[in-house]
Amino acid sequence: MADPSKENIEYECEQCGTTSELTPIITYVYQGEERHICTHCLPTLIHG
Repeated sequence: MADPSKENIEYECEQCGTTSELTPIITYVYQGEERHICTHCLPTLIHG
């Protein structure tokens, strides 16, 4: 069951701008900075 004390944070893909309301968003760390990318754009991140 969801914890009602937690805020519902909406993340945005850094590549295409879609939000976590529409597409699953993955959080990763690059050069010490936390970043977010959607599952649609993930292959671009992996394969360049």
